[in-house]
Amino acid sequence: AGFSDEAAVSGADYVLCFGKNGLHQGRGGAAFKAAVRFTELMYERSLESLRKSFILGMDASSVPSEEASGVKYYDFEGKEQDVFRILADCGINYIRVRIWNDPWVRDGNGYGGGNCDIDTAVSIGKRAAACGMKLLADFHYSDFWADPGKQQAPKAWQGLDLDSKADALYKYTRESLEKLKKAGVDVGMVQIGNETSGALCGEKDWENICRLMNSGSGAVRELFPEALVALHFTNPEHASTIKSYAFMADQYAVDYDVFGVSYYPFWHGTLENLSVVLSSINERFGKRVMVLETSYAYTPEDTDFSPNTISASSDVARPYPYTVQGQADSIRDVIQTVASVKGGIGVCYWEGCWIAVPGGSKGANEWLWQANGSGWASSYAAEYDPEDAGKYYGGCAVDNQALFDAKGHPLESLKAFREALP
Repeated sequence: AGFSDEAAVSGADYVLCFGKNGLHQGRGGAAFKAAVRFTELMYERSLESLRKSFILGMDASSVPSEEASGVKYYDFEGKEQDVFRILADCGINYIRVRIWNDPWVRDGNGYGGGNCDIDTAVSIGKRAAACGMKLLADFHYSDFWADPGKQQAPKAWQGLDLDSKADALYKYTRESLEKLKKAGVDVGMVQIGNETSGALCGEKDWENICRLMNSGSGAVRELFPEALVALHFTNPEHASTIKSYAFMADQYAVDYDVFGVSYYPFWHGTLENLSVVLSSINERFGKRVMVLETSYAYTPEDTDFSPNTISASSDVARPYPYTVQGQADSIRDVIQTVASVKGGIGVCYWEGCWIAVPGGSKGANEWLWQANGSGWASSYAAEYDPEDAGKYYGGCAVDNQALFDAKGHPLESLKAFREALP
């Protein structure tokens, strides 16, 4: 009935008050007050459960290469601190790390972007576990960046037929997870591909894509049976297309638990649309849903002498100002949107620790990017990706979307994770 005061229901034989304010059958002030208190306690417990189970993730793949380049991180008191401890203290409970098969040339130089192979993932995973956080292992099944425009098979798998590629993917996933398990990493979720919107590992036919997804999923089930298996897509502003991905995964019986999307407010439509899309996936296919990547700029300015993805001149949506408060509002709104969706289990911020290296000039920074892989791509990546990385290699493209300033001091927006849930 929606009433919460005793006078309004004094003549009723039966009252059902929804939400926080009451649940009562029969008459009587004491009984009514007890019912109200009972419902309040149940409401508080449901919120406590949400806070404990909701995934507040941070992709921190670049941290080792940043630290190798001289980057230091500080807590809110200005003291140098392990960045993973800072993140944990601010409510982050999952660390996400991309995993590339072989981001190296034969002479030992890396492609950049953190040079994120399985050894990097093990190192990050151990540090995350030491701070009480789980690992989200993001297998790209590529030697470098995989996204809707790039789904290139690793060098070692190029030319393989589908059966051989599926077998290689299974073995690689299993061997990688064995390394994480042996190191004591607490793997809570595994992504089978990154932004696989119509392609994966060189395959573009959905039956083939789903065959590869099941090869990866099978390895996860064997090594980490309690971990969630996630698929990752992008462009939720195209609702019918997003739904078609879920349909294909269902049609070809992919074994997975979480349907994840990238949601960048400057590219991917409104939060209202995001809510509708995620709700429809949960209702139609029964999968848990989450945002696996999001971020927003705290400043329009570049801080590392390398162009950024978005700036004051970018032709993109701008639902929030490019300020620390605008960034915090974006984080809060995305978290609250996903938390309000049935089956919504979490949000992961993308590369909130990727800041300017301390070279102080373009030339000095370029040396650090090349030597340590702390830029988005090095010139060495040309052997694998000649048309993009080979031409446009450079520094960080998201330093103005980080949650630390250019000197490694945390922004107030980092606290939004701890404060977003009720």
